[in-house]
Amino acid sequence: MKLQEGVHPIGPGEGERLIEVWEASVRATHDFLSESGYRVLEAAGPPALRGMENLFGVRDEGSVLAGFAGTAAGKIEALFVHPSWLRLGAGRRLVRHAVKLLGARNVDVNEQNQGAVAFYLRLGFRIEGRSDKDEWVAFPLLHMTLDDASKL
Repeated sequence: MKLQEGVHPIGPGEGERLIEVWEASVRATHDFLSESGYRVLEAAGPPALRGMENLFGVRDEGSVLAGFAGTAAGKIEALFVHPSWLRLGAGRRLVRHAVKLLGARNVDVNEQNQGAVAFYLRLGFRIEGRSDKDEWVAFPLLHMTLDDASKL
């Protein structure tokens, strides 16, 4: 398995695949969610993604979306990678694009999503603060920031 080179805008016809990647990623990485917690995210997440202005992704050799990210106002607002592409460089490539080309330096991560926390720490982000819950489900968020983008 290999990814195509680069990062590309999400096309208007990719909405269904975008949601497929989101759902598979959440199911694979958010094991702290109960089924009811997942249902809350399922109701809120996809509409929020469709409304994001700055979405970009990586594709496999067959041009199928493998992962995507979105940014707004200097913050990574979304980063989801299909489970078949986890730990193969897709997430790092998306973060690098968000940071170096779009100026994103901040991200919020569910505290219980230890894989995501470790991922961002490895990339050089540091924990700057914490909130008791996010806007959709009652789980604590870690507010992370990147001081030195040269490590990417």
